[in-house]
Amino acid sequence: MRNLTEANLTEAVLSKMSGCKDARAKRILESVVRHVHAIAREVEPTPEEWLAAIRFLTATGQMCVGDRQEFILLSDTMGVTMLMDAINNRRSAGGTESSVLGPFYVEGAPPRERGADLAARDPGETATFRGRVLTPRGEPIAGAVLDVWQTSSNGLYDTQDPAQPRMHLRGKFQTGPDGRYEFHTLKPVSYPIPTDGPVGKLLALQGRHPFRPAHVHFIVTAKGFRRLVTEQFVEGDPYLDSDPVFGVKSSLVVDLRPDGKDPLGRPHFLAESDFVLEPGV
Repeated sequence: MRNLTEANLTEAVLSKMSGCKDARAKRILESVVRHVHAIAREVEPTPEEWLAAIRFLTATGQMCVGDRQEFILLSDTMGVTMLMDAINNRRSAGGTESSVLGPFYVEGAPPRERGADLAARDPGETATFRGRVLTPRGEPIAGAVLDVWQTSSNGLYDTQDPAQPRMHLRGKFQTGPDGRYEFHTLKPVSYPIPTDGPVGKLLALQGRHPFRPAHVHFIVTAKGFRRLVTEQFVEGDPYLDSDPVFGVKSSLVVDLRPDGKDPLGRPHFLAESDFVLEPGV
């Protein structure tokens, strides 16, 4: 192909995909080409700006080492993750709303007994989370599994903090015949997402802060029901309306009520809320 110009280059690239046998992959690739070409035509990047973008993506990939997933963080802060979540979790039966998985989920959290204490002897305020897992009709779901994880009181997950043991503040809890769950943990705190990589620099360039509102992550699963990835946010947190990953929904904000002191004398709080799972695979 010769003599390609601004006017015909996009169609020339698209024509080269005619041999793709995977219809879904072909549709996605064609859309990517059209949109990337459209961006180039709209903003008319200089060669220096194009190279800066290449370097940014290269640096993002280089930060993805071990448990660090900078590309998920990039997706989160650009709102793409929550857009994907909205598209793939259109609910019609009144199920609990979903939210971001985040870049700090780790598979293989250990099973815990109902009422177990994830905080052990950690310093800081503590909290109990309890409630039920229900069908949209209000019936309890027995055998549902809640995969739970959160940061320590220093705002770091165990994968970020060498001082924390592996799988700290993580666990899987199973509901009984009454559909109830309960666990004890640290009171969630707001914390900054990692800013030491290219995503942090991109946030700073936009004049945005990196602080996520205090929350606990949940994955709730049960046979015959749709998998729910969600979070519970703490009412009154100053970052509820400026979450850098756009994950807050009003229905996911819970009250943490003062509840005296725990057995170790630490200030204790109580959150009570239910999860509703929709039928499906």
